[in-house]
Amino acid sequence: MAAYRTRNVWLIASSAFFADLGYQAVLAGFPLFLVLTLHAPVWEYGLASALSYGGGAIFSFVGGVVGDRVGHKKLALIGNSIIPLLSLSALVYNPVWAIGLLAGGWWARNLRSPSRRAMLVEAVPKTDQRAKAFGFLHALDVGGGVLAAIYDLVALTNHLPFRWIFLATTVPLVVSTLALAQAKVGYSPAPIGSNESTKLDAAPPERTVRTLLVATGLYGFTFYSVGYPVLTLAQDSKKLVVGLAAFLLLQGVSALTGLILGGRLGRDTASRLVSLGVLGYLAAGVGAGVVALGYSYKTPLVIPFLGIAIIGFALGIVETFEPTVMSVLRIGSKTGSGFGALSAARSLGTFGANLIMGILYSVAVGFAYGYVAILAVAAAAIILSAVPSMRRWQSSHPS
Repeated sequence: MAAYRTRNVWLIASSAFFADLGYQAVLAGFPLFLVLTLHAPVWEYGLASALSYGGGAIFSFVGGVVGDRVGHKKLALIGNSIIPLLSLSALVYNPVWAIGLLAGGWWARNLRSPSRRAMLVEAVPKTDQRAKAFGFLHALDVGGGVLAAIYDLVALTNHLPFRWIFLATTVPLVVSTLALAQAKVGYSPAPIGSNESTKLDAAPPERTVRTLLVATGLYGFTFYSVGYPVLTLAQDSKKLVVGLAAFLLLQGVSALTGLILGGRLGRDTASRLVSLGVLGYLAAGVGAGVVALGYSYKTPLVIPFLGIAIIGFALGIVETFEPTVMSVLRIGSKTGSGFGALSAARSLGTFGANLIMGILYSVAVGFAYGYVAILAVAAAAIILSAVPSMRRWQSSHPS
């Protein structure tokens, strides 16, 4: 067993696996339920996603700050136990209530996310092991999403009603909370988080923190709900299963990327910033551009599928290196608030992304993905601008 895969890491990652197995099945099926079953317009799905992510930004920030004060395990368990609200969204045939239940469950998920990351930091105090740990967490996290897509695919192929598909997701969500409850970290208000000095003269440059948050927020403006690729491929092929296959591909590539590359791309914070900018943000823009071209020019399905695979690869890099870098920039008593700010920046951007995507998607699908490509490239440029100052700081503070 790898050194970082301790019992606590396994429990936290397993909790992530079962959580995604539950709520990703709802997220993948919800646009189909809302648009194709309830006959709501696509812009209402954009509004649902915007409300979920926009409100989630507040819950992320509050969760990180409160977790630093009351203990991260307690807050993580409270948030995780409320996520099953979204499993009830297909029990109502009113779009307003369905969207409300989805948003409530997602807000609970955002409330616990900073604390779960802080628990992982405490479980892996050595910074040189942390990228591997976050990659492992992301792999199991998204691995649950892969199984969720397969579950949706089998259920819809057999014409199972959405209400039963969604309601069954409460089972893995309960298992997720039980697994998290067994972890032996997160009791103290602030995790140890690092064996390194937290003296002010050893603190990383504050500019890097701000740059990371700005780039994360801008990337968030490209971070539309995965339901859009599901809709794009389903509408293009006129087959629901093709849309779910796109979801499965994106999640599968993302999981493998986090697992395989998490500990292999860069050994220091500056090189991880480069990987985040080039292989994360920039690749996300390229992938969105390929999807736009494939859909707009009615190419064979292999082209938009290629674009979705590139987006999945980029997501695996981003989800591994964003929290890894923040865990170095914000340690000790600021761990939870650092992760809360990171999640809030992403969520605020995603709030705008889903509103804009909903509007542009209604005008022209190619415009929607083209907008994503442009902003992702801009996010890459911003994060790369922080590399020189980080290298200077590292040279003056050798480990």
